[in-house]
Amino acid sequence: MALYPRETRSLVLKKKTTPSFGYHFDAVLETRPVPALKDGEVLVRIGAVSLNHRDLWQLKNLYPRTTADCVMGGDGVGTVIFAHHPKDPLIRRRVFFHPTRGWESNPDGPEEARLELLGGNPLGGIYSDFVVIHRMHVFPVPDYLPMVHAAAWPVAGVTGWRAVVIKANVKKGDNVLITGIGGGVALVSMQICLALGANVYVTSSSPQKIARAQELGAIDGVNYRDEAWPEHLGKILIANAKNEGTALLDSVIDSAGGDICAKSLKILKHGGIVVCYGMTSVPKIEFTMREVLRNVELKGSTMGSRKDLLDATAFMEKHRIVPEVSHVLRGLEEIHEGFKLLNEGAQIGKIVVKFPGREPDGSVRL
Repeated sequence: MALYPRETRSLVLKKKTTPSFGYHFDAVLETRPVPALKDGEVLVRIGAVSLNHRDLWQLKNLYPRTTADCVMGGDGVGTVIFAHHPKDPLIRRRVFFHPTRGWESNPDGPEEARLELLGGNPLGGIYSDFVVIHRMHVFPVPDYLPMVHAAAWPVAGVTGWRAVVIKANVKKGDNVLITGIGGGVALVSMQICLALGANVYVTSSSPQKIARAQELGAIDGVNYRDEAWPEHLGKILIANAKNEGTALLDSVIDSAGGDICAKSLKILKHGGIVVCYGMTSVPKIEFTMREVLRNVELKGSTMGSRKDLLDATAFMEKHRIVPEVSHVLRGLEEIHEGFKLLNEGAQIGKIVVKFPGREPDGSVRL
């Protein structure tokens, strides 16, 4: 019988005495005590975690409420090995973590005044060997999904679901443009669109990322560094139009910001929808009278509610969606390599850290 662990290694933000290379914080492995379980809590042995751009922004002190001496990370999967109630049905189950607090089901936005995200703040994080958490904040992993890919799901899944389904209302037969393909959210958004029966087009500066998107089901893609990319995409839309009047985009799912409205205006239908879930290139979007006259809707979208994540996971399981994983690193000791890869932006999918000593399916022997 397994013994309750006394200590866990955790990746903790430590303030640099002399900030260098654009980094304000160090990410340091630190041994900390494992707290005793309280009513409703479970102990999860982590099997894999995935990195998000938010982690990188926290190291650079560019994310709100980033706090020194707090455990990093909000995206991952593990196995429940202890529970306060010894007959808890979650024991021995693989689970992933709900990455937010304060947003249960309101379709418009969080019920609480401030949406809290796991990792790098006083709420704590999951880049640890063991995590104590209330059972309401973990969800069983669908049986078909490998552990490494399950770790890549929660943040990307709920963000992509809200952008595609709740905000853009993508339907079968829609023409959808997804910008910046290669990131975890962009790829999951594409997979959700494809499962809905939409026609997906993508942008990227990388031919390899466009090619991978096509292998997964995208119709075609264009290089956004080419100033004429809207004209090129317009020709592609015409060439692929099946019926008169369908050679325009119904929606754009964007992560970059900037001039996306102006760039896509001529190939976006009247009343088309532009959903922005991030501004990785420019921290604003131009929206002018030209868009108003075409009845274009610009919608902001971020993360999602607990209900959104449950709905997204049920959809994922129904359609057997497997999130893309670009790199698999071994153990928290290699996580700095993950931060480097993330900073370079060369990944096609999520960067995942797999913890050694776990079973192939992510479980542990008790």
